[in-house]
Amino acid sequence: MPKKKLYKISFYNLNKVYEVFAHQVYQSDLYGFITIEGLAFDERSTVVVDPSEEKLKTEFEQVKRFFVPMHAIIRIDEVDKQGVAKISDPGENIAHFPSSVYGPGNDRGKKS
Repeated sequence: MPKKKLYKISFYNLNKVYEVFAHQVYQSDLYGFITIEGLAFDERSTVVVDPSEEKLKTEFEQVKRFFVPMHAIIRIDEVDKQGVAKISDPGENIAHFPSSVYGPGNDRGKKS
């Protein structure tokens, strides 16, 4: 029996980096979105409970599939082993892409 594929997906959500594991990831019919479905959470019975993983389990408890804007995706990896899903703060080396050229204080596009 072939092994079921597993993907590790990192993406931005509400100024945090979400890292989840799923069995299916593909381009959505909704233009500019990636569909993620078949979420997998670590089911090991341990005494230590990771609060960020528990928050993710609760947040996605009734979710069959969800859509992430393409520009919010940081990385998608096909992995052999499942790790712990987590929510973390973005590091200094990660920048949002694409950045807006029409930000606050930018006079582009205004007529004098």
